[in-house]
Amino acid sequence: MSVDKELIEYTAKTARSRVLHEEALAVMPGGNSRTTTFFDPYPVAIQRGHGAHLWDADGIDRLDFNGNYTSLILGHAPPDVVKAVQQVVEHGLSFPGPTEHEVRLAEMLTRRVPSVQAIRFTNSGTEATMNAVRLARAFTGRPKIAKFEGAYHGTHDWVMVSVSGEAKATGSRRRPKAIAWSAGVPPAVLKHVVVLPWNDAEACAEILDAEAAQIACLIVDPMMCNAGLLPPAEGFLARLRETTERHGIVLIFDEVISFRTAWGGAQERFGIRPDLTAFGKIIGGGLPVGAFGGRRDIMDFYDPRKGGARISHGGTFNANPVTMAAGVATMNALTPEAYARLDALGERLRGGVTRLLAGTRRRGQVTGLGSLFWLHWTSEPLTDYRSARPKDAEAPLRVFLGLLNEGILMTQRGLGACSLAMTDEDVDRFINALARVNARA
Repeated sequence: MSVDKELIEYTAKTARSRVLHEEALAVMPGGNSRTTTFFDPYPVAIQRGHGAHLWDADGIDRLDFNGNYTSLILGHAPPDVVKAVQQVVEHGLSFPGPTEHEVRLAEMLTRRVPSVQAIRFTNSGTEATMNAVRLARAFTGRPKIAKFEGAYHGTHDWVMVSVSGEAKATGSRRRPKAIAWSAGVPPAVLKHVVVLPWNDAEACAEILDAEAAQIACLIVDPMMCNAGLLPPAEGFLARLRETTERHGIVLIFDEVISFRTAWGGAQERFGIRPDLTAFGKIIGGGLPVGAFGGRRDIMDFYDPRKGGARISHGGTFNANPVTMAAGVATMNALTPEAYARLDALGERLRGGVTRLLAGTRRRGQVTGLGSLFWLHWTSEPLTDYRSARPKDAEAPLRVFLGLLNEGILMTQRGLGACSLAMTDEDVDRFINALARVNARA
């Protein structure tokens, strides 16, 4: 079935979503506040969620493999998190000072992640990476940052560079060109961002060696989540660690998404100790959150007891008690046994999809780790952003819409996530739905 035919079925089922979208267009550009959720003619409007399920504005029940873009690792409305939030809100929503909940969540995260000796909270992953980059500049006294082509680290100017772009504008594969990902990013920003090719250790070392004196930090998503969940080649992250350490470049791991892959995050899985780490999504239990932390000597730049804080960091709702309590409840639920269960769900799904695609005429593959997965509609090897960029631009949307019509929600580009609220039967339902969508192609 073509995209057009899938859209006909979708619009026939979702009249209320259409009405809400039309009302939203009168007061919001594009009809919502999140670019990622939009698609023509209108996105599905959500009414409620429980466990592994979402109900849209028309009352349709769908299995949720989106998880609010990977943030709901326990599923929707987990009882312990809801209870923790209810207990807090009865006594107030936010305060002009620290609370015990903030201390407890900070303790839990620093215990889980040995590289994080001290931590501070923000309201989003974007704020977390923004502050980590600023901190690295302050610590090193250097102006430039380095990032990977295709990597997403939020929506502040310094990282809205070379996230995607037309091939003709991006330079060579081994020496990508810095290009703005958004209107409004000043040209001066591009002069201060060094773009690296994922999984090319030699090219990365050459670039970093040449520009080290000006580079404050290298920010890395260790799983390249935005580019398609592309695993690092053997020894690649270790080479980055060695090179940055040799040059005094602060190595920042963006674990806003990848932290969900293990008890101690992707850095535990890959055995790499960064200097700073950015967190978000799951650590807030479904509420707005971010955090950044790392080496004590670097984080001390925020300590007013040591010659006055050298960097200002504030936020009216930073570490608000509601989010902190939800985060504590979530971390308590994420035991090693819980991660083993999440791994099993992810392996079952990826294995099932791999077997499905091997037996069909549709070329495709699935990447991922732990509870995360990404559907790719090519059989070519996937090593970096350029190889993973869809050759058939229609395929991801067709599959997204087809799954939506089958009662499955994931992201439009192919990213999906399992939650602890899911069963083996839920995973099998996804695989069977994908088989039906492929059969209609």
